[in-house]
Amino acid sequence: MSVDKFIIKGGKPLAGEIEVRGSKNAATKLMIASLLTDEPCVIENVPLSQDTDITSELCGKIGSNVELDRDLHAIKIHTPKVLHPVVPELSRKNRIPVLAIGPLLHRTGIAEVPVLGGCPIGHRPINFHVEALSKMGVEVERRPQSYFAKTSEIHGAEIDLPFPSVGATENIILFAVLARGKTLIRNAAVEPEIFNLVEMLRGMGAEILWRSDERIIEIEGVSRLRGVSIETIPDRNEAVSFAVAALATGGEVFVRGAREDHLKSFIAKAVDAGGSVFVQDGGIKFKAGKRYGPVKIETSPHPGFMTDWQQPFCVLLTKADGESIIHETVYEDRFGYVKDLTRMGARIEVSDKCWGDMKCRFAGVSAMHSISINGPSRLHGTDITMIDIRAGMAHIIAALSAEGESVITGIEHIDRGYEKIEERLRKLGAEIRRV
Repeated sequence: MSVDKFIIKGGKPLAGEIEVRGSKNAATKLMIASLLTDEPCVIENVPLSQDTDITSELCGKIGSNVELDRDLHAIKIHTPKVLHPVVPELSRKNRIPVLAIGPLLHRTGIAEVPVLGGCPIGHRPINFHVEALSKMGVEVERRPQSYFAKTSEIHGAEIDLPFPSVGATENIILFAVLARGKTLIRNAAVEPEIFNLVEMLRGMGAEILWRSDERIIEIEGVSRLRGVSIETIPDRNEAVSFAVAALATGGEVFVRGAREDHLKSFIAKAVDAGGSVFVQDGGIKFKAGKRYGPVKIETSPHPGFMTDWQQPFCVLLTKADGESIIHETVYEDRFGYVKDLTRMGARIEVSDKCWGDMKCRFAGVSAMHSISINGPSRLHGTDITMIDIRAGMAHIIAALSAEGESVITGIEHIDRGYEKIEERLRKLGAEIRRV
């Protein structure tokens, strides 16, 4: 069986305009939320990514009628009845099925979904989920290839998350909206994608109070939810990917749909490094600087610097004059891509030390979660195998900014999160083709 790969000839500045698609991290959760009602839901601005396809497959397996309009980027999901609450296997894996437990339990009283998939970026347990759901009257059993859950009644609870986990916060919300009584989430994740989910649920009739500055979410359970139409927010990971591609290749790109309120911490670091950022009607223009200086980055939950942004930004920092630091505080194993950048000519050191000022969960733990980048370095093309979505985007940007040709395999990872990435980059002048 042939395996697709990208062939990229680097060294050409990107220029022009590119439009951000809807957030796959939001759209897939909105699709799951539609399972909470027996009325039709319409979700607009849906990205045509593999994660959307996997979530559509999950919905279809439990009995949903799923209609995807690829031209309009809209999906209609109607689940008048959950026919199959036991879904132990899907054709491909991502992390979405665990979020379907709540809707399935509310509709049928039992649920079984496949174990987590997704990118190999470190230990991603669901203990925060399980502990919270236990307080809400749910029993979750880990089986060899699945999670099985049952309950006699889902009730509200006060939940203090040890860490503002995005997945755990989303899961609790999906349970709480139809639970008996009130649920209070402290130290909640407050990412824009979660607010998009809250916006949808409010439109369906949920009672949710959102206090993002305090990381508190209050939910009063209701007896029934209705159908709704909702628009998926723009993908901030895509916006950053295209922004860094422009900065790293010496180009100038207008990213239509990019939202300043979603990207403040990224914009601040891009400007600190020497890039130019212009917020305009309908999007943001990013223009390469004549030279780049070193910066220090520490990833953290929103509104901090997103963990998914450090991989592409690392490529830009190989061009900075001096030593830059990235301290990863969200996941303990997100620097697998560094070895490929090193083979391309980057000078990067990886450490298990906390090279930052922020309180870190990995202090004193044997986790390689800090790097130093010494530049500037001239990158050259090479053969690369993608290991996950965000590392894959770093690989593409590195290849675009390098001298010579690169051959990138493992591009099924990038297809999970980016729609027709090579076609869109070609419109900016990139020499990239899929073979």
